Amino acid sequence: MKKWPVLLCATVFAVGTHAQAPAPVAVRAGKVLDVQTGKYLTSQIIWTENGRIKAVGPAAEIQPKLPSGVRVIDLSNDTVLPGLIDSHPHLTFDPKSAGYTGLSISVPREALVGARNARVTLEAGFTTVRNLAADGYADIALRDAINADDVPGPRILASGPALSIAGGHGDENRLAPEFHFFAEGVADGVPAVMLRVRENIKYGADVIKFLASGGVLSEGDNPQAEQYSPEEMRAIIMEAHRLGRKVAAHAHGATAIRDAVTEGVDSIEHGSYIDEEGINLMKKHGTYLVPTLYLGDWFLENATNLGLTPNMIEKGRIVMPAARINIAKAFSAGVKVAFGTDAAVYPHGLNAREFAVMVKLGLTPLSAIQAATINAAALLGWPDRIGTLEPGKFADLIAVQGDPLADVTILEHVRFVMKNGEIIKTQ
Repeated sequence: MKKWPVLLCATVFAVGTHAQAPAPVAVRAGKVLDVQTGKYLTSQIIWTENGRIKAVGPAAEIQPKLPSGVRVIDLSNDTVLPGLIDSHPHLTFDPKSAGYTGLSISVPREALVGARNARVTLEAGFTTVRNLAADGYADIALRDAINADDVPGPRILASGPALSIAGGHGDENRLAPEFHFFAEGVADGVPAVMLRVRENIKYGADVIKFLASGGVLSEGDNPQAEQYSPEEMRAIIMEAHRLGRKVAAHAHGATAIRDAVTEGVDSIEHGSYIDEEGINLMKKHGTYLVPTLYLGDWFLENATNLGLTPNMIEKGRIVMPAARINIAKAFSAGVKVAFGTDAAVYPHGLNAREFAVMVKLGLTPLSAIQAATINAAALLGWPDRIGTLEPGKFADLIAVQGDPLADVTILEHVRFVMKNGEIIKTQ
Protein backbone atom coordinates (compact mmCIF):
# COMPACT_ATOMS: atom_id res chain seq x y z
CA MET A 1 0.00 0.00 0.00
CA LYS A 2 2.87 2.41 0.66
CA LYS A 3 3.80 2.33 -3.03
CA TRP A 4 0.55 3.86 -4.26
CA PRO A 5 1.22 7.54 -3.43
CA VAL A 6 4.57 7.35 -5.24
CA LEU A 7 3.00 5.79 -8.33
CA LEU A 8 0.18 8.30 -8.40
CA CYS A 9 2.59 11.22 -8.14
CA ALA A 10 4.70 9.79 -10.96
CA THR A 11 1.62 9.44 -13.14
CA VAL A 12 0.50 13.00 -12.53
CA PHE A 13 3.99 14.29 -13.29
CA ALA A 14 4.20 12.34 -16.54
CA VAL A 15 0.84 13.53 -17.79
CA GLY A 16 1.35 17.10 -16.70
CA THR A 17 4.77 17.72 -18.21
CA HIS A 18 4.97 15.78 -21.47
CA ALA A 19 4.53 18.84 -23.69
CA GLN A 20 5.01 22.56 -23.60
CA ALA A 21 1.86 24.56 -24.28
CA PRO A 22 1.91 26.16 -27.74
CA ALA A 23 2.25 29.94 -27.94
CA PRO A 24 -0.88 32.02 -28.56
CA VAL A 25 -1.84 32.37 -32.22
CA ALA A 26 -4.43 34.48 -34.00
CA VAL A 27 -5.72 33.02 -37.26
CA ARG A 28 -7.21 35.64 -39.56
CA ALA A 29 -9.74 33.78 -41.73
CA GLY A 30 -11.40 35.05 -44.88
CA LYS A 31 -14.34 32.72 -44.26
CA VAL A 32 -15.18 30.35 -41.42
CA LEU A 33 -17.68 27.57 -42.03
CA ASP A 34 -20.12 27.14 -39.17
CA VAL A 35 -20.60 23.40 -39.58
CA GLN A 36 -23.73 23.42 -37.44
CA THR A 37 -25.68 25.89 -39.58
CA GLY A 38 -23.86 25.67 -42.91
CA LYS A 39 -23.35 29.43 -42.94
CA TYR A 40 -20.12 31.25 -43.68
CA LEU A 41 -18.82 33.92 -41.34
CA THR A 42 -16.50 36.43 -43.01
CA SER A 43 -13.44 38.34 -41.76
CA GLN A 44 -13.07 36.27 -38.59
CA ILE A 45 -10.23 35.82 -36.11
CA ILE A 46 -9.73 32.55 -34.27
CA TRP A 47 -7.65 33.20 -31.18
CA THR A 48 -5.90 30.15 -29.75
CA GLU A 49 -4.12 29.89 -26.42
CA ASN A 50 -2.74 26.91 -24.47
CA GLY A 51 -3.92 24.53 -27.18
CA ARG A 52 -7.53 25.67 -26.97
CA ILE A 53 -9.71 28.15 -28.77
CA LYS A 54 -9.95 31.26 -26.63
CA ALA A 55 -12.26 33.28 -28.86
CA VAL A 56 -13.79 33.34 -32.34
CA GLY A 57 -15.42 36.40 -33.84
CA PRO A 58 -15.27 39.32 -36.25
CA ALA A 59 -11.77 40.69 -36.70
CA ALA A 60 -12.85 44.16 -35.62
CA GLU A 61 -14.07 42.71 -32.32
CA ILE A 62 -11.22 40.28 -31.55
CA GLN A 63 -8.21 42.27 -32.81
CA PRO A 64 -8.18 44.84 -29.95
CA LYS A 65 -8.23 42.01 -27.38
CA LEU A 66 -5.17 40.18 -28.70
CA PRO A 67 -2.05 40.26 -26.50
CA SER A 68 0.92 42.25 -27.74
CA GLY A 69 3.22 40.30 -30.04
CA VAL A 70 0.80 37.45 -30.69
CA ARG A 71 1.61 35.53 -33.85
CA VAL A 72 -0.91 36.22 -36.63
CA ILE A 73 -1.55 33.66 -39.39
CA ASP A 74 -3.06 35.26 -42.48
CA LEU A 75 -5.67 32.99 -44.05
CA SER A 76 -7.72 35.87 -45.39
CA ASN A 77 -7.97 34.18 -48.79
CA ASP A 78 -8.98 30.82 -47.38
CA THR A 79 -11.97 28.97 -45.95
CA VAL A 80 -11.42 27.67 -42.43
CA LEU A 81 -13.15 24.62 -40.94
CA PRO A 82 -12.78 22.53 -37.78
CA GLY A 83 -10.17 19.78 -37.93
CA LEU A 84 -11.68 16.71 -39.58
CA ILE A 85 -12.41 13.42 -37.79
CA ASP A 86 -12.00 9.94 -39.28
CA SER A 87 -13.93 7.37 -37.27
CA HIS A 88 -12.45 4.31 -38.97
CA PRO A 89 -8.83 4.22 -40.15
CA HIS A 90 -6.20 1.56 -39.44
CA LEU A 91 -3.05 3.58 -38.94
CA THR A 92 -0.75 0.63 -38.27
CA PHE A 93 -1.74 -1.18 -41.48
CA ASP A 94 -1.11 -0.52 -45.18
CA PRO A 95 -2.80 -1.90 -48.32
CA LYS A 96 -0.50 -4.92 -48.54
CA SER A 97 -1.06 -5.88 -44.88
CA ALA A 98 -4.09 -8.01 -45.84
CA GLY A 99 -2.14 -10.05 -48.38
CA TYR A 100 0.43 -12.71 -47.72
CA THR A 101 3.07 -10.01 -47.29
CA GLY A 102 1.31 -9.06 -44.06
CA LEU A 103 2.33 -12.35 -42.45
CA SER A 104 5.95 -11.18 -42.35
CA ILE A 105 5.28 -7.83 -40.66
CA SER A 106 6.05 -7.73 -36.93
CA VAL A 107 4.11 -5.71 -34.41
CA PRO A 108 7.08 -3.34 -33.81
CA ARG A 109 7.24 -2.77 -37.57
CA GLU A 110 3.51 -2.08 -37.65
CA ALA A 111 3.95 0.54 -34.94
CA LEU A 112 6.58 2.30 -37.04
CA VAL A 113 4.34 2.12 -40.09
CA GLY A 114 1.67 3.68 -37.90
CA ALA A 115 3.93 6.61 -37.06
CA ARG A 116 4.37 7.35 -40.74
CA ASN A 117 0.66 6.98 -41.47
CA ALA A 118 -0.28 9.15 -38.50
CA ARG A 119 1.79 12.03 -39.86
CA VAL A 120 0.30 11.68 -43.35
CA THR A 121 -3.23 11.55 -41.94
CA LEU A 122 -2.69 14.66 -39.84
CA GLU A 123 -1.26 16.58 -42.78
CA ALA A 124 -4.37 15.63 -44.78
CA GLY A 125 -6.45 17.59 -42.27
CA PHE A 126 -7.64 14.82 -39.93
CA THR A 127 -6.78 16.00 -36.44
CA THR A 128 -8.67 13.25 -34.60
CA VAL A 129 -9.21 9.58 -35.47
CA ARG A 130 -10.80 6.52 -33.92
CA ASN A 131 -8.42 3.70 -34.81
CA LEU A 132 -10.37 0.46 -35.08
CA ALA A 133 -8.11 -2.57 -34.72
CA ALA A 134 -4.37 -3.05 -34.46
CA ASP A 135 -2.13 -5.97 -33.62
CA GLY A 136 -0.28 -6.09 -30.32
CA TYR A 137 -1.88 -2.88 -29.01
CA ALA A 138 0.32 -0.99 -31.49
CA ASP A 139 -2.35 1.70 -31.93
CA ILE A 140 -2.38 2.32 -28.18
CA ALA A 141 1.40 2.72 -28.19
CA LEU A 142 1.06 5.09 -31.16
CA ARG A 143 -1.62 7.10 -29.34
CA ASP A 144 0.61 7.45 -26.31
CA ALA A 145 3.63 8.45 -28.42
CA ILE A 146 1.59 11.17 -30.12
CA ASN A 147 0.25 12.41 -26.79
CA ALA A 148 3.83 12.61 -25.52
CA ASP A 149 4.90 14.58 -28.62
CA ASP A 150 7.33 11.83 -29.61
CA VAL A 151 5.82 11.64 -33.10
CA PRO A 152 3.34 13.84 -35.00
CA GLY A 153 -0.15 12.56 -35.59
CA PRO A 154 -3.83 13.04 -34.97
CA ARG A 155 -5.47 12.67 -31.59
CA ILE A 156 -6.32 8.96 -31.35
CA LEU A 157 -8.99 6.90 -29.68
CA ALA A 158 -7.62 3.37 -29.99
CA SER A 159 -9.28 -0.04 -29.81
CA GLY A 160 -6.39 -2.48 -29.66
CA PRO A 161 -7.13 -5.92 -31.17
CA ALA A 162 -10.64 -6.38 -32.58
CA LEU A 163 -12.70 -9.23 -31.15
CA SER A 164 -13.32 -12.08 -33.61
CA ILE A 165 -14.65 -15.61 -33.58
CA ALA A 166 -12.20 -18.40 -34.36
CA GLY A 167 -11.92 -18.63 -38.13
CA GLY A 168 -13.71 -15.31 -38.54
CA HIS A 169 -12.82 -12.05 -40.21
CA GLY A 170 -10.28 -11.15 -37.51
CA ASP A 171 -8.58 -14.53 -37.33
CA GLU A 172 -5.52 -15.48 -39.37
CA ASN A 173 -7.01 -17.87 -41.92
CA ARG A 174 -4.18 -17.82 -44.45
CA LEU A 175 -1.97 -20.09 -42.36
CA ALA A 176 -2.07 -23.87 -42.72
CA PRO A 177 -3.63 -26.02 -39.94
CA GLU A 178 -0.28 -27.30 -38.73
CA PHE A 179 0.52 -23.84 -37.37
CA HIS A 180 -2.37 -24.10 -34.87
CA PHE A 181 -2.49 -20.30 -34.76
CA PHE A 182 -5.30 -18.02 -33.64
CA ALA A 183 -5.16 -14.25 -33.92
CA GLU A 184 -4.81 -12.14 -30.81
CA GLY A 185 -8.41 -10.93 -30.69
CA VAL A 186 -10.07 -14.32 -31.03
CA ALA A 187 -12.62 -15.03 -28.29
CA ASP A 188 -15.53 -17.49 -28.41
CA GLY A 189 -18.40 -17.71 -25.95
CA VAL A 190 -19.72 -15.27 -23.39
CA PRO A 191 -17.01 -15.70 -20.71
CA ALA A 192 -14.23 -15.40 -23.29
CA VAL A 193 -15.57 -12.23 -24.92
CA MET A 194 -16.09 -10.61 -21.54
CA LEU A 195 -12.49 -11.41 -20.63
CA ARG A 196 -11.24 -10.00 -23.95
CA VAL A 197 -13.14 -6.73 -23.41
CA ARG A 198 -11.64 -6.41 -19.95
CA GLU A 199 -8.16 -7.27 -21.21
CA ASN A 200 -8.31 -4.69 -24.01
CA ILE A 201 -9.39 -2.05 -21.53
CA LYS A 202 -6.67 -3.17 -19.12
CA TYR A 203 -4.08 -2.40 -21.78
CA GLY A 204 -5.51 0.99 -22.65
CA ALA A 205 -8.34 0.63 -25.17
CA ASP A 206 -10.54 3.71 -25.53
CA VAL A 207 -13.16 1.87 -27.59
CA ILE A 208 -14.07 -1.76 -28.23
CA LYS A 209 -14.45 -3.17 -31.73
CA PHE A 210 -15.91 -6.56 -32.55
CA LEU A 211 -16.51 -8.32 -35.84
CA ALA A 212 -20.20 -9.13 -36.02
CA SER A 213 -20.07 -10.50 -39.56
CA GLY A 214 -17.57 -11.90 -41.98
CA GLY A 215 -15.45 -9.54 -44.02
CA VAL A 216 -13.82 -8.92 -47.37
CA LEU A 217 -10.07 -8.86 -46.68
CA SER A 218 -10.00 -12.20 -44.90
CA GLU A 219 -9.78 -15.68 -46.30
CA GLY A 220 -12.78 -17.95 -46.61
CA ASP A 221 -15.43 -16.24 -44.47
CA ASN A 222 -18.72 -14.84 -45.76
CA PRO A 223 -19.39 -11.10 -45.35
CA GLN A 224 -23.13 -11.72 -45.22
CA ALA A 225 -22.90 -14.35 -42.47
CA GLU A 226 -23.34 -13.38 -38.84
CA GLN A 227 -20.33 -14.47 -36.78
CA TYR A 228 -20.93 -13.58 -33.14
CA SER A 229 -24.25 -14.75 -31.69
CA PRO A 230 -26.65 -12.19 -30.19
CA GLU A 231 -25.72 -13.48 -26.73
CA GLU A 232 -22.03 -12.90 -27.35
CA MET A 233 -22.74 -9.45 -28.81
CA ARG A 234 -24.82 -8.56 -25.76
CA ALA A 235 -21.98 -9.59 -23.43
CA ILE A 236 -19.41 -7.55 -25.38
CA ILE A 237 -21.56 -4.43 -25.50
CA MET A 238 -22.82 -4.60 -21.92
CA GLU A 239 -19.35 -5.19 -20.50
CA ALA A 240 -17.78 -2.40 -22.53
CA HIS A 241 -20.55 0.04 -21.62
CA ARG A 242 -20.31 -0.96 -17.96
CA LEU A 243 -16.62 -0.06 -18.09
CA GLY A 244 -17.24 3.25 -19.83
CA ARG A 245 -16.27 2.35 -23.41
CA LYS A 246 -18.27 2.69 -26.60
CA VAL A 247 -18.52 -0.20 -29.02
CA ALA A 248 -18.12 -0.39 -32.80
CA ALA A 249 -19.37 -3.40 -34.76
CA HIS A 250 -17.89 -4.36 -38.11
CA ALA A 251 -21.05 -5.59 -39.84
CA HIS A 252 -21.63 -6.19 -43.54
CA GLY A 253 -24.57 -8.61 -43.36
CA ALA A 254 -28.15 -7.60 -42.63
CA THR A 255 -28.61 -10.08 -39.76
CA ALA A 256 -25.42 -8.97 -38.02
CA ILE A 257 -26.45 -5.34 -38.38
CA ARG A 258 -29.90 -5.96 -36.90
CA ASP A 259 -28.62 -7.99 -33.96
CA ALA A 260 -25.77 -5.60 -33.11
CA VAL A 261 -28.11 -2.61 -33.16
CA THR A 262 -30.73 -4.43 -31.09
CA GLU A 263 -28.09 -5.28 -28.48
CA GLY A 264 -27.10 -1.61 -28.16
CA VAL A 265 -23.96 -1.13 -30.24
CA ASP A 266 -22.88 2.50 -30.73
CA SER A 267 -21.90 2.28 -34.39
CA ILE A 268 -22.17 -0.02 -37.37
CA GLU A 269 -19.05 -0.06 -39.51
CA HIS A 270 -19.48 -0.59 -43.27
CA GLY A 271 -23.16 -1.68 -43.25
CA SER A 272 -22.88 -3.07 -46.77
CA TYR A 273 -26.05 -5.16 -46.80
CA ILE A 274 -28.19 -2.98 -44.57
CA ASP A 275 -31.89 -3.52 -45.29
CA GLU A 276 -35.09 -1.68 -44.44
CA GLU A 277 -35.40 -3.37 -41.05
CA GLY A 278 -31.82 -2.48 -40.18
CA ILE A 279 -32.35 1.12 -41.28
CA ASN A 280 -35.45 1.43 -39.12
CA LEU A 281 -33.71 -0.12 -36.12
CA MET A 282 -30.73 2.23 -36.46
CA LYS A 283 -33.04 5.24 -36.58
CA LYS A 284 -34.98 3.97 -33.57
CA HIS A 285 -31.85 3.37 -31.47
CA GLY A 286 -29.91 6.40 -32.73
CA THR A 287 -27.07 4.15 -33.90
CA TYR A 288 -24.42 5.71 -36.11
CA LEU A 289 -23.54 4.29 -39.51
CA VAL A 290 -19.88 4.61 -40.44
CA PRO A 291 -19.80 3.87 -44.17
CA THR A 292 -16.43 3.28 -45.80
CA LEU A 293 -17.06 3.94 -49.48
CA TYR A 294 -14.12 5.36 -51.40
CA LEU A 295 -12.15 2.19 -50.74
CA GLY A 296 -14.33 0.51 -53.38
CA ASP A 297 -12.91 2.74 -56.11
CA TRP A 298 -9.30 2.25 -55.09
CA PHE A 299 -9.58 -1.45 -54.29
CA LEU A 300 -11.25 -2.44 -57.55
CA GLU A 301 -8.52 -0.64 -59.50
CA ASN A 302 -5.59 -2.05 -57.50
CA ALA A 303 -6.67 -5.37 -55.99
CA THR A 304 -4.61 -7.58 -58.28
CA ASN A 305 -1.39 -5.81 -57.24
CA LEU A 306 -1.74 -6.30 -53.47
CA GLY A 307 -0.91 -9.97 -53.06
CA LEU A 308 -4.45 -10.79 -51.96
CA THR A 309 -6.03 -14.21 -52.31
CA PRO A 310 -8.52 -14.81 -55.17
CA ASN A 311 -11.26 -15.22 -52.55
CA MET A 312 -10.61 -11.74 -51.12
CA ILE A 313 -10.65 -10.14 -54.56
CA GLU A 314 -13.86 -11.93 -55.52
CA LYS A 315 -15.58 -10.80 -52.31
CA GLY A 316 -14.51 -7.21 -52.88
CA ARG A 317 -15.96 -7.19 -56.38
CA ILE A 318 -19.30 -8.38 -55.00
CA VAL A 319 -19.60 -6.54 -51.69
CA MET A 320 -18.29 -3.07 -52.55
CA PRO A 321 -20.79 -2.25 -55.35
CA ALA A 322 -23.65 -3.71 -53.28
CA ALA A 323 -22.66 -1.49 -50.35
CA ARG A 324 -23.16 1.66 -52.38
CA ILE A 325 -26.70 0.69 -53.37
CA ASN A 326 -27.74 -0.15 -49.82
CA ILE A 327 -25.97 2.72 -48.07
CA ALA A 328 -27.56 5.20 -50.46
CA LYS A 329 -30.91 3.97 -49.12
CA ALA A 330 -29.72 4.48 -45.55
CA PHE A 331 -28.62 8.03 -46.41
CA SER A 332 -32.00 8.76 -47.98
CA ALA A 333 -33.82 7.40 -44.93
CA GLY A 334 -31.92 9.71 -42.56
CA VAL A 335 -29.74 7.28 -40.60
CA LYS A 336 -27.16 9.12 -38.49
CA VAL A 337 -23.82 9.09 -40.29
CA ALA A 338 -20.28 9.52 -38.99
CA PHE A 339 -17.36 9.81 -41.38
CA GLY A 340 -15.03 6.82 -41.70
CA THR A 341 -12.68 5.55 -44.36
CA ASP A 342 -11.07 2.18 -43.59
CA ALA A 343 -7.82 3.84 -44.69
CA ALA A 344 -5.22 1.06 -44.96
CA VAL A 345 -7.38 -0.71 -47.53
CA TYR A 346 -6.08 2.21 -49.62
CA PRO A 347 -3.13 4.52 -48.90
CA HIS A 348 -3.37 6.81 -45.89
CA GLY A 349 -3.65 10.49 -46.67
CA LEU A 350 -6.40 10.00 -49.24
CA ASN A 351 -9.07 9.98 -46.51
CA ALA A 352 -10.88 13.06 -47.81
CA ARG A 353 -11.78 11.30 -51.06
CA GLU A 354 -14.56 9.72 -49.02
CA PHE A 355 -16.52 12.99 -49.11
CA ALA A 356 -17.18 12.91 -52.86
CA VAL A 357 -18.58 9.38 -52.71
CA MET A 358 -20.87 10.29 -49.81
CA VAL A 359 -22.23 13.19 -51.84
CA LYS A 360 -22.59 11.02 -54.94
CA LEU A 361 -24.76 8.64 -52.90
CA GLY A 362 -27.11 11.34 -51.71
CA LEU A 363 -25.67 13.39 -48.84
CA THR A 364 -25.35 17.13 -49.29
CA PRO A 365 -21.81 18.52 -49.01
CA LEU A 366 -22.78 20.04 -45.66
CA SER A 367 -24.11 16.71 -44.36
CA ALA A 368 -20.90 14.98 -45.43
CA ILE A 369 -18.82 17.64 -43.65
CA GLN A 370 -21.02 17.36 -40.56
CA ALA A 371 -20.37 13.59 -40.60
CA ALA A 372 -16.65 14.37 -40.24
CA THR A 373 -17.11 17.06 -37.59
CA ILE A 374 -20.11 17.32 -35.26
CA ASN A 375 -21.46 13.81 -35.91
CA ALA A 376 -18.10 12.09 -35.50
CA ALA A 377 -17.39 14.14 -32.38
CA ALA A 378 -20.67 12.94 -30.88
CA LEU A 379 -19.96 9.32 -31.80
CA LEU A 380 -16.51 9.49 -30.19
CA GLY A 381 -18.03 11.00 -27.06
CA TRP A 382 -16.09 14.25 -27.44
CA PRO A 383 -18.64 16.86 -28.55
CA ASP A 384 -17.28 19.21 -25.89
CA ARG A 385 -13.71 18.98 -27.24
CA ILE A 386 -13.76 18.70 -31.05
CA GLY A 387 -16.00 19.10 -34.08
CA THR A 388 -16.68 22.86 -34.06
CA LEU A 389 -14.69 26.06 -33.73
CA GLU A 390 -15.89 27.30 -30.36
CA PRO A 391 -14.19 28.72 -27.27
CA GLY A 392 -12.89 26.05 -24.93
CA LYS A 393 -12.49 23.35 -27.57
CA PHE A 394 -9.19 22.05 -28.87
CA ALA A 395 -7.58 24.45 -31.32
CA ASP A 396 -7.94 22.07 -34.27
CA LEU A 397 -8.60 23.69 -37.63
CA ILE A 398 -7.88 23.38 -41.33
CA ALA A 399 -7.97 25.76 -44.29
CA VAL A 400 -8.76 25.23 -47.95
CA GLN A 401 -9.16 27.51 -50.94
CA GLY A 402 -12.66 27.77 -52.36
CA ASP A 403 -16.11 26.72 -51.23
CA PRO A 404 -16.38 23.09 -50.03
CA LEU A 405 -20.18 23.43 -49.89
CA ALA A 406 -20.12 23.93 -53.66
CA ASP A 407 -17.35 21.41 -54.37
CA VAL A 408 -16.61 18.98 -51.57
CA THR A 409 -13.50 17.68 -53.36
CA ILE A 410 -11.78 20.89 -52.24
CA LEU A 411 -11.29 19.09 -48.92
CA GLU A 412 -8.83 16.77 -50.67
CA HIS A 413 -6.43 19.72 -50.90
CA VAL A 414 -5.91 21.05 -47.39
CA ARG A 415 -3.46 23.97 -47.30
CA PHE A 416 -3.21 24.60 -43.57
CA VAL A 417 -3.53 22.36 -40.52
CA MET A 418 -3.48 23.29 -36.84
CA LYS A 419 -3.83 20.70 -34.11
CA ASN A 420 -4.07 21.65 -30.47
CA GLY A 421 -2.88 25.17 -31.26
CA GLU A 422 0.26 23.93 -33.04
CA ILE A 423 0.76 24.70 -36.73
CA ILE A 424 1.29 21.39 -38.51
CA LYS A 425 1.15 22.39 -42.16
CA THR A 426 1.08 25.66 -44.05
CA GLN A 427 1.41 26.38 -47.76
